[in-house]
Amino acid sequence: MKVNHLTIAILIVLGSSLLSFGQTFNPSKMKDLLYGVAYYHENMPYERLETDVKLMKECGINVVRIAESSWGNMEPNDGQFDFEWLDKVIDSIEKANIKIIVGTPTYSIPTWLAKEHPEIIWGGYGMRQNMDLSSSVYRFYSERVIRKLIAHVCKNPAVIGYQIDNETKYLGTTGDSLQIKFVDVMKKKFGTTDALNKAWGLAYWGQKINSWDDFPKRDGATSPSYKLEWDRFTRNTVTEFLTWQAKIVNEYKRPDQFITLNFDGQTVNGTPGPNTLNNTFDIAKVLDITGFDIYHGSQNALDGTAISLFGDWARSSKQTNYLILETNIQTQSWSSEWQIPPFDGQVRLCAYSHFANGANMVGYWHWHSNHYGQETYWKGLLGHDLQPNRVFNEVKQISGELKQIGNHLVDLQTNNKVAILYSCDSYAAINYMPFDSKEGYQTVLKQYHDALFKLNIGCDFILPETENWAKYKLIVIPPLYISSDELLIKIRDYVANGGKVLMAFKSGFCNENNGVRPVMMPGILREACGFYYQEFASINQLGLKSSAIRIDTIKSFAKKWVEMIIPEKAQTLVSYNDPFYGKYAAITQNQYGKGTICYQGSMLSDEMQLKLFKTILSESGLFNPNEVAVFPVVVKSGRNNLNRQIHYFLNYSGTEKTTKYGFEDGQNLLSEKPISKGSLISLKPWDLAIVEENK
Repeated sequence: MKVNHLTIAILIVLGSSLLSFGQTFNPSKMKDLLYGVAYYHENMPYERLETDVKLMKECGINVVRIAESSWGNMEPNDGQFDFEWLDKVIDSIEKANIKIIVGTPTYSIPTWLAKEHPEIIWGGYGMRQNMDLSSSVYRFYSERVIRKLIAHVCKNPAVIGYQIDNETKYLGTTGDSLQIKFVDVMKKKFGTTDALNKAWGLAYWGQKINSWDDFPKRDGATSPSYKLEWDRFTRNTVTEFLTWQAKIVNEYKRPDQFITLNFDGQTVNGTPGPNTLNNTFDIAKVLDITGFDIYHGSQNALDGTAISLFGDWARSSKQTNYLILETNIQTQSWSSEWQIPPFDGQVRLCAYSHFANGANMVGYWHWHSNHYGQETYWKGLLGHDLQPNRVFNEVKQISGELKQIGNHLVDLQTNNKVAILYSCDSYAAINYMPFDSKEGYQTVLKQYHDALFKLNIGCDFILPETENWAKYKLIVIPPLYISSDELLIKIRDYVANGGKVLMAFKSGFCNENNGVRPVMMPGILREACGFYYQEFASINQLGLKSSAIRIDTIKSFAKKWVEMIIPEKAQTLVSYNDPFYGKYAAITQNQYGKGTICYQGSMLSDEMQLKLFKTILSESGLFNPNEVAVFPVVVKSGRNNLNRQIHYFLNYSGTEKTTKYGFEDGQNLLSEKPISKGSLISLKPWDLAIVEENK
């Protein structure tokens, strides 16, 4: 190859860039923990940029997230771009040696776009995230602003990554654009209307579709099969939209920069759980690192369960470390109701709770409390007076500790032996025909996860398509209402090969098209489960009895749903204390091949569910009640990048607690004192200890 002066100059520039920017980003090879805030200088009531940056530096903030809600500022008029205000913010933050994450602004469109193209939004202008993500018009304007923004900031060394969109999910539209694409997808999947009619059972009520042109709209649909396919389609639309965004940003980003998204959870009837309006694991494939927004209770409502649930979900999405891009620091509400500030120590406890789960960043939403708009009472690190305060000082304490021990906590790796099998299809299908108006799939899933959390058992989430189930000793399955034959066979084979399963009621009832299987339940799993049932019933509450598990007859009961199980080979662990239902098994266990499957035919009280988990985990060699802390003290463990075991002891209570340290001799990183196996750890209210083993 002939090398000229221009080539040499380019090589020098590229070499310099690589030396400056480092190697390709790796989510499990981060040098430092990120500790930061979201910052919106454009929302401030008066000019105070330098003051804010100075205060950030004072309290130890090392990363700031900006710009994701500022399309109207970047493009005040159609095709007219203004980045001068953004440059001012970036320059000031960069001078303070604070890192920056830039967000694409596509989740909140400007007023001029709503006026020019009202067809791309639903419900009227004023709310965010009410666009048709499939609209070619919306995509055109989104792509233009994304390219302008990323090209403008990508070379700045302070910019370490990009957040695409914001808490993206299916936004609720059923417009013509989406409907046309849905019908096209159904054509490709089923081929003919006859095949679709058979799969969906549309002869019922005479709703057969005899021409693709006659395909009814989603509004008003009653067919559970139609609803399930629509929900799958809309989740896939979100995946396609974010894949499209990531592809654009990838054209500009440096190798050392990352692409992330701040996923959020979903609360159903007061119960938090994974968001059913997107495909987190599929979307994570186009991200360099998963981001998540975790909001949780404060004061006496803080128990660590939401932090652990969503942290496990985020970590499992790519089986590696993740970022907390938003979490609450003061009060949170879209009104002035429920203003519940954290107790002293809770901000610190929560920050370390995130790190204990594998987070490599904790970012607060947000730096300042808004003086205008919908989220006026969703307070930030600074209150409305914009002055240092109680939580400011707590953040300063946390950042000071992280400077000393952060390199021992970054890139924490877990090796969990328990997994929860998650099925978004089952959540959706149960929701169409709920077994209870307030409790459903999400309630059971959280109940399972809470039990594992309170027993100090780390867990991952897996999906039906996840490979390598064999790495887990126990797979926990919330109501698997929707499942293909292949999935049921996969579960059966996992048990036959030595795995242990805890499976909930309603599992295996419907096929992948949401049609009830015309067989005696539990169908394909009948031999593995060792029982059958033909009837089920709605109940309020039933007492339980058992010779295998010690039961508190007041706190241990079945509720909501009963499958009238008749054991064939299975052992009855628990039965109903009732003159009619007493002849049926409530919980069974059956040896199948080298493994066992435990099945519960009813929803259980929290007390009974916890007892069942203790029994199963003890049998699996995963739990020893004599060696673990007792909730509200929770232990989280992992291996750090120094190849040493790290153990977090977290006290989620307002009273002092003492617990035994049952691991190898080590060093308490926060107190800098040695600790030996078998000694006691004292934890003040809302306090923690972090021990690094010596070996």
